[in-house]
Amino acid sequence: MNKKLYLLTLLLLPLVTFAQQSGNIKSTLEIYNIETDEREIVLSEEDHFEAPNWSRDGNFLIINQHGKLYKVDLKINNKTLINTGFADRCNNDHGISFDGKWLAISHQAESEPVNGEPAKQGSRIFVLPIEGGTPKAVTPNVPSYWHGWSPDGKRLAYCAERNGEYDVYTISIDGGEESRLTTEPGLDDGPEYSPDGKTIYYNSMASGKMEIWQMGVDGSDKKQLTNDKYSNWFAHPSPDGECFVYISYHEDQGSAHPGMKDVSLRLMNLANGSVKTLCSFTGGQGTINVPSWSPDGQRFAFVSYQYIK
Repeated sequence: MNKKLYLLTLLLLPLVTFAQQSGNIKSTLEIYNIETDEREIVLSEEDHFEAPNWSRDGNFLIINQHGKLYKVDLKINNKTLINTGFADRCNNDHGISFDGKWLAISHQAESEPVNGEPAKQGSRIFVLPIEGGTPKAVTPNVPSYWHGWSPDGKRLAYCAERNGEYDVYTISIDGGEESRLTTEPGLDDGPEYSPDGKTIYYNSMASGKMEIWQMGVDGSDKKQLTNDKYSNWFAHPSPDGECFVYISYHEDQGSAHPGMKDVSLRLMNLANGSVKTLCSFTGGQGTINVPSWSPDGQRFAFVSYQYIK
C-alpha cells in the first residue's frame, strides 16, 4: 500500500470504527474460563465500550468508554468512573503495572515541541495511580499507543508513528529518549512483555500479512509465531508465560483492525506451538486490545459486540 494512503487509513480507522459502532450496538463484557471453556457475561450495555484490563488483585476490570475509564467491580458487576484528571479523551490502549499500583493510559493530547517545531495533536502515553489522580506524561511524541509494562515496572512498550511508519518502541517510565525496536516497512503493533521480562510479543505485517511475532526486549531475535489464513493481532501472554491468547479475523484485513467483524479468540501453547480456537463472535477493534488475564491465569476478559436493529 502507498505509504501516505497507509498512514491515512490508520489515522482514520478509529474514527470510522467508532462512528459505525456508537449508538447502534450492544457491547458485552465477558470472561472466558480456559479450564472449563465457559463464557460468563459481566456487563452488557446498548452502548460502545472496549478493552478490559484485569486488576492484579483480581477484584475488578477496567474498560474505556467515550474517552473515559471505568472500573467494573467483579463482585457486584457495577461500573464506576476512574478519576483521570484532564485526560478525558482516552482510547483503548491502557493497562496496569505488574505491581498493581499504576495505570498507563493513551490520551489525545499535544506533543512537546521538538527542535522548534510546533506541537502536534495525537495519542500520548501518561501514567497515574491505579486509584486515580493526575496523569504524568511519559512519551513526548505523538501518536504513541501504550501496550505493555515491563515486569520490573521500569519501561513501557508501545506502538508509535514516526515519519510515516508505525513501529514498536520502548521508553523509561520517567520519559526521555525512546528506543525503536522494529524497522520493517508496514505496521508493527501490540507489543507486550512476557512475564519473565525477556521477550516482547507483537503483531506485524513483516511477512506480508498480519501475524504474531516475538523478539528480545532489545529488538533482537525476531521470530514469526503464526502463519495461517487469518489476520492475527494482540498476543497476550498468560501469567505463567506458557501460552498466549490472541484475536484472529476470519478474513484477511491487511493492516487494518476494524470492529464488527467475524473473529475468534485463540490460544497458542508456547512449548509446542499448538493452537486452540476458544470461541467465535462479532468483534475486532475493542475486543481484546490490551492485557486482560486474571491473576490466576485461568480466565481472561474480552468484549463482544452485536448490532442493534
